[in-house]
Amino acid sequence: MKKALNFFYVCLAFFLIALAYNTFNNKNKTDMKRIINTSNAPKPIGPYNQAVISGDLMFISGQVAFDPNTDELVLDDIQTETKQVMENLKSILEEANLSFKNVVKTTIFLSDMDDFQQVNEVYGSYFSNDQAPARETVEVSRLPKDVNVEISMIAYK
Repeated sequence: MKKALNFFYVCLAFFLIALAYNTFNNKNKTDMKRIINTSNAPKPIGPYNQAVISGDLMFISGQVAFDPNTDELVLDDIQTETKQVMENLKSILEEANLSFKNVVKTTIFLSDMDDFQQVNEVYGSYFSNDQAPARETVEVSRLPKDVNVEISMIAYK
């Protein structure tokens, strides 16, 4: 009887190990990536989504100054353009129940580095200094739709 009970426990242990291994390694792949899109931000103009959540991170695609209500670019001046970009990013964050406090990294692309101070002023108004994310700002030769600024973000849930 003791041998049979020991054999049962060994079999049970192997079954539980196999079950745990199977659960861990055969996760539904859709659980690993969640797509975020909102009508409160511009629709993607190519084969991408507004954002993707993977694990505890949300990767937000670069946003430009499309007004989601009119599908028109807002290019009045660099500050107005930057504000529209930040509002688009805010809408995407909110769709995932996040805010600018969750942002850990941003990348700002500028068509003219002379616009840096004005862009930085608007951008900075969305963050408190103690909560500001890591960031780089890069001047590029050209941006989609010939806009002046594009910003992408990574946020942590």
